[in-house]
Formats: sequence, structure tokens, C-alpha cells
Amino acid sequence: MKAIINVYLKNGVLDPQGKATHHALDSMNFSKVEDVRIGKQIIMKLSNRDKEEAYKEVEKMCEELLANTVIEDYTIEIV
Repeated sequence: MKAIINVYLKNGVLDPQGKATHHALDSMNFSKVEDVRIGKQIIMKLSNRDKEEAYKEVEKMCEELLANTVIEDYTIEIV
């Protein structure tokens, strides 16, 4: 079983890396890009057999370590 976790800044939180990337793309004539937000993706292999149990465990990992829930949101996909 595999968990795919996407962690990204909450709306309203300044994203200087995203702004710099947007500026660079604009200077390269990619003018149709309206906004850029940078996040991270974590992929982990799990030994769980129960999908619901795996989700709950990964959710706990996100809340305690993988995401700063004050400024970040996350999504979890178990496949």
C-alpha cells in the first residue's frame, strides 16, 4: 500500500518561492500563468493491509510531523 501526501500553504499565507517562480516564468514569456504556489509531495510505502487504518495513521503523521497545520493544509491519497 502507498500513501501520497500533498502539503501546501493555506490560502492567504505568503509564498515567496511561488512568487519568485511566477516572476521567473513571466520573464520567460509564460504570461498566461496567473499564480504559482509551491508545495511538497511525500510518497511512502506502507505495510498496512487496511486502507482506513492506513489513512488514519498517515493523517496522524501529518498532524504531528509532516505538515505545519498552522500555515499548511494537506491531502492524503491511499493507493
